[in-house]
Amino acid sequence: TMQSSGHRFRDVEHHPLLADNDTYDSSSSEADMAERVWFIRDGCGMVCAIMTWLLVVYADFVVTFVMLLPSKDFWYSVINGVLFNCLAVLALSSHLRTMLTDPGAVPKGNATKEYMDNLQLKPGEVIYKCPKCCSIKPERAHHCSICKRCIRKMDHHCPWVNNCVGEKNQRFFVLFTMYIALISAHALILCGFQFFSCVRGQWTECSDFSPPVTVILMIFLCLEGFLFLTFTAVMFGTQIHSICNDETEIERLKSEKPTWERRLRWEGMKSVFGGQPSLLWINPFAGFRIRQLLLRAKKGGPEFSV
Repeated sequence: TMQSSGHRFRDVEHHPLLADNDTYDSSSSEADMAERVWFIRDGCGMVCAIMTWLLVVYADFVVTFVMLLPSKDFWYSVINGVLFNCLAVLALSSHLRTMLTDPGAVPKGNATKEYMDNLQLKPGEVIYKCPKCCSIKPERAHHCSICKRCIRKMDHHCPWVNNCVGEKNQRFFVLFTMYIALISAHALILCGFQFFSCVRGQWTECSDFSPPVTVILMIFLCLEGFLFLTFTAVMFGTQIHSICNDETEIERLKSEKPTWERRLRWEGMKSVFGGQPSLLWINPFAGFRIRQLLLRAKKGGPEFSV
C-alpha cells in the first residue's frame, strides 16, 4: 500500500515500490523513447520475422521468374508483375512498421510518489502497479513477458512480426495480414493459370526452368500460398471483429467484463486507422517521417528501446 494523498495503491504480487534512491523523470523518459527505434531482441521472433521476408521473396521469385517472364503474353506479365510486386512491397512495409513501432509501452518505473501525486487521483481510488516493470498499469494494459513491458490495449504478441500488437501498431498489423492474404490469393490464382498453360502446352516453352524444377517450385508456392492465405485471412477477420467490438483478444479470451465505454463499430475503426475512411487507411507509409529517422541517425544511430 502506498501512503500518499488518500488513494490506494494495489500491487497484485505485493512487491515494493521503487527504492527511495530510485528516481523517475517522466518527461525525460518520454523524450528518450521518442529518440529510440523500437525493436524486440527475441531470438524466436527475429527468426520468424526473417522467415516471413524470405517466404515473400521466394513467392516473388517464383511468380516473376518462373511464371511471368517466360510468358508470351506481354500485358499479362506486366499487369500481374506490377500488381504482385506492389502488394509485396505494401505487405513488407506493413510488416516493418508493425515490428519497429512502439505498440503502446507504458514507461518503466513510473510508479513513484511524485508521479502519483501528478496524476491528481481522487481519494480512495485504486491504482494497479505491475511488479515486473514497476509501472502504473493504465486500464486495459497487460504485461508482455517477451517484450518485458506493459502494453496499452495489448491484443497479443505475434512472433511473425517480432512485436506485440497494441494500441499504436494494430493498424499496421491489420494491413500486414490483409496484404499477405492478397498476395497469397494472387499467387494461387497465377499458379492455377500456369499449371493449365503448361499442361495444355505439354510443358514445352512453359518456363525457363526444366519441367521437374518448375513443378517443385510451384508446388511449394501453392502450399505456402494456401497456408498463409488461411492464416492471415482468419487473423484479418479476427482483428476487424475485435476492433469493431472494441475488445482485444486477451480481453475476449479472459472474458473480461468491460469497465470502459465501448466505441461504436465505425468509431472503433476510426480510432485504429485514424480519421474518416480514406485511402490513407490502407497506406502503411502514412505518418512515416523520414526526416526524424535521419535526425536519429545523425545523433549516433538508432538505439534498441527494449
